[in-house]
Amino acid sequence: MPERQTTEEVGLTKAFGSIDDVQALLAAQDYVCGRPLATVVFLALTLGRPLFLEGEAGVGKTEIAKALSAALGRRLIRLQCYEGLDAASAVYEWNFAEQMIAIRTAEATGGADRTALKTELFTDEYLIERPLLQAMRPQPGGAPILLIDELDRTDEPFEAFLLEALSDFQVTIPELGTIKAPEPPIVILTSNRTREVHDALKRRCLYHWVDYPAFDREIEILHARAPEASEQLSREVVAFVQRLRTEDLFKKPGVAETIDWAKCLLALDVINLSPEVIADTLGAILKYQDDIQKLQGSEAKRILDEVRTSLGPAG
Repeated sequence: MPERQTTEEVGLTKAFGSIDDVQALLAAQDYVCGRPLATVVFLALTLGRPLFLEGEAGVGKTEIAKALSAALGRRLIRLQCYEGLDAASAVYEWNFAEQMIAIRTAEATGGADRTALKTELFTDEYLIERPLLQAMRPQPGGAPILLIDELDRTDEPFEAFLLEALSDFQVTIPELGTIKAPEPPIVILTSNRTREVHDALKRRCLYHWVDYPAFDREIEILHARAPEASEQLSREVVAFVQRLRTEDLFKKPGVAETIDWAKCLLALDVINLSPEVIADTLGAILKYQDDIQKLQGSEAKRILDEVRTSLGPAG
């Protein structure tokens, strides 16, 4: 007999009855995605599997978690990864300052029964919940979305810890015991691929590589995020950024930089790109001085001329 769906699964099925629904509801949050990405999101939600997204920085991996949170009305809990992150920092800490105050108060009032005091000190009152523990707690509106962002920045021991946490959706606090999520969170992991994430973790997830969008798709994204930009300026901006991605740069601009640059140009009341405007605003799209220096002088004009040739008279 087929297994009965949980209340959580029924709610997600109603929200995302099809892949088209995924695209429509994300588009309502100004997140434009293609069918392959919408399909893997639909499957992750329907099957209750973690979603692992890899790709260059700035292509929209983190943004999809934010868009899903808004579309589903779920709390977004973000664990920002970094080198040296350990299980304790990701799960919980004890509020030592408050515990010391409680100890001093008990000593001053003569009520320092060690056994009773130890029991009182290690309770929820003194527990500081970090993202992984928060994600295991019941949340208003349903299970939260747990974003484990830039996993590639962590060390392998933390990956090993995540294997257990994401397999059983539970964490253990020695003083309190095991805390299991009544409803598994919706888990999205991202990686900029600065190093390879272990296969054991990837196998527990549905995987998708988020690539730079094609020209027409990036125009759609820009229209959604910077609707004030004219069609002509949008086309020039997208074409110029996409042309930059073919250059030998230390850090290629992502979609986030395309959006930022368009907003900067709008703030300056720019109607059309020019070599002078490009030189003045390169810091919006390039984040390394060596890359900026490559675009100085006649180089920006050369690329702009190529862009306008490719766009044609209508561009």
